[in-house]
Amino acid sequence: MRTRMCVLTAGVLLALTACSSGGSDAPADSTTGSGESGAATETTEIQMGVLPIVPSAALQLGIDEGIFADHGFDVSLETGQGGAALLPAVMSGQLQFAISNPLSIMLAQEQGLDIRMVTGYSHSNAEGDDVTSVWAKADSGIASPADLAGKTVAVNTLKTMGEISIKEIVSKAGGDPDSINFVELGFPDMPAALESGNIDAAWVPEPFQTIFKDSGANLVAYNYQETMPGVPTMSVITAGPLAESDPDMVQEFVAAVDEVTTFAEDNPDKVRATLTTFLDMDEELANKVLVEHFGAQMNEDSLQALSDLSVKYGLLKEPVDMATFMP
Repeated sequence: MRTRMCVLTAGVLLALTACSSGGSDAPADSTTGSGESGAATETTEIQMGVLPIVPSAALQLGIDEGIFADHGFDVSLETGQGGAALLPAVMSGQLQFAISNPLSIMLAQEQGLDIRMVTGYSHSNAEGDDVTSVWAKADSGIASPADLAGKTVAVNTLKTMGEISIKEIVSKAGGDPDSINFVELGFPDMPAALESGNIDAAWVPEPFQTIFKDSGANLVAYNYQETMPGVPTMSVITAGPLAESDPDMVQEFVAAVDEVTTFAEDNPDKVRATLTTFLDMDEELANKVLVEHFGAQMNEDSLQALSDLSVKYGLLKEPVDMATFMP
């Protein structure tokens, strides 16, 4: 098995307009190898888009454990900054699959793009410590959601789940959500930006919330938990034309991913061990980070809450029909 980690270029974004009427019908590449018995075996090469965050390590673990190979796939992982940035590459056929946050999928479908959510992947925690949160400097005076009003808050991509959930916790606290200045910044750049004062607060997943915690920063809120507890953080997507042209391959890949997420859920220590190579993470940090829940099944109530908030804050025009949205 091989893993190729490379940042998707901005050029793939140009494919979004071109792909709005359909994606590539071409199936993933297939190669022929030889099994232990000497008989020829067919392997399908898959390029899958991921984000450089903790839950993506489960896919690398699936590669390392041979789970994808057992299902006949040779998987390469390619990284992007946000789930929305991966969508054009999926639509153009550059990537056969990707993980993406459910709001990016909702927005793409409302825009008429034939993006299919084929199975669940990772999920936030409905109670206790959560896997995504908002942080501020200890001496900033920002200690609660109400204090975020009028402040500059960093998110990895604009107009996504982080932004609307932060707006909602500020609104619930009596503040003006429209007064928040959201800026787009890569997760790895947020600790330095917060320390330098270029931003007032940062919304991050792991491992960055553990980095903030260890630095003595203030935990402002678990924004998902306070607005849509247990919401899926990532789901697996593919392009409609690929799903239609090669349904057996897509079904088999879904089975592989579901086996991977089950294995990751049962073996969080192996996920942590994978982080040291997948994200080049220090072993001490890898042993401390909070690992998300993994699994195919998704919380429909939390997805409905996400849809409703997206309508409330003007990202979606209409609520999503869960009967057709869910895999």
